[in-house]
Amino acid sequence: MTEPTPGPRPRAALAMSPDVASAVLDPESRAALDALCDLAPAVLDTFTTPAARAVLADTELLVTGWGCPPLDDDVLRAAPRLRAVVHTAGSVRGHVTDACWDRGIEVSSAAAANAVPVAEYTLAMILLTGKRVLESAREYRAARARADWLHTPRTVGNHRRTVGILSASLIGRRVIDLLRPHDVDVLLHDPYVDEAEAARLGVRSVPLAELFRLSDTVSVHTPLLPETRGLVSRDLIGSMKPGSVLINTARGAVVDQDALTDAALAGRVRAVLDVTEPEVLPRDHPLWDCEHVLITPHLAGSQGNEWRRLADTAVLEVARWASGEGFQHPVRRERLAFLA
Repeated sequence: MTEPTPGPRPRAALAMSPDVASAVLDPESRAALDALCDLAPAVLDTFTTPAARAVLADTELLVTGWGCPPLDDDVLRAAPRLRAVVHTAGSVRGHVTDACWDRGIEVSSAAAANAVPVAEYTLAMILLTGKRVLESAREYRAARARADWLHTPRTVGNHRRTVGILSASLIGRRVIDLLRPHDVDVLLHDPYVDEAEAARLGVRSVPLAELFRLSDTVSVHTPLLPETRGLVSRDLIGSMKPGSVLINTARGAVVDQDALTDAALAGRVRAVLDVTEPEVLPRDHPLWDCEHVLITPHLAGSQGNEWRRLADTAVLEVARWASGEGFQHPVRRERLAFLA
């Protein structure tokens, strides 16, 4: 009996910044995509040139990444055969438009893969700030002598610390998972999670105000939507325990930054900010020099060897789609509001 003849490989193209393509898709990942698809050699960072339009005319699958232009009506008219988008990063809001959903284009995202390092960063910061590692290291360097450790305040340490998770997004849920082995109490506020689901997650669901009032650490994992802009308000920040910590790895605009600045400068709260509003603060912004604030350059998400996890996820999704299995990590239009 003869073997069935395999069907033609789908025509595919990369749509992202060329620098992103080089960083995220190493030669082994590109070779894996080449084996699955008839992959166009060019990386598209624009859809407006004649060369780009020629590629789009035959493309059935786009593998997208950071720097992909919006897939609007005009672009989709130039890509009549396009049936699927596989994104090598997290959020697809920047390039997957209503026109894509209206046309029924299938969408996949590596958001679950990108959630891994963000959750790891968050766990590390919860534990480090609970132990006041950064402050102790700074004081030790200045004094060149050890303080009397038997007089350590009872507020230092992670035993039975209360951690509040704001939003059970992919990242928020993974942080909850990573906290399980630790002796902490976890609270959750998410209006879309009922008490039964919270119990399955092993957390206690509480109102927003209670989350901020009771937690020693609040970790923000809320997507930036019109209704979540400034969600972490001056009143909520003002209700936090003295010396408590706000960690933000979501989007800077979710937090009232002026209110946080006032509270941190007054020494009332501490903060770990991987995101700010704007993304890079002005050079003279007082948060830069505030001893109660750690600012990192949006590094919680995938970087370095973590890019390979994104690439592997994308390759597996392309393989599933090309074989007719369907995506393992599909993005649904109605679920966009739940993705941080």
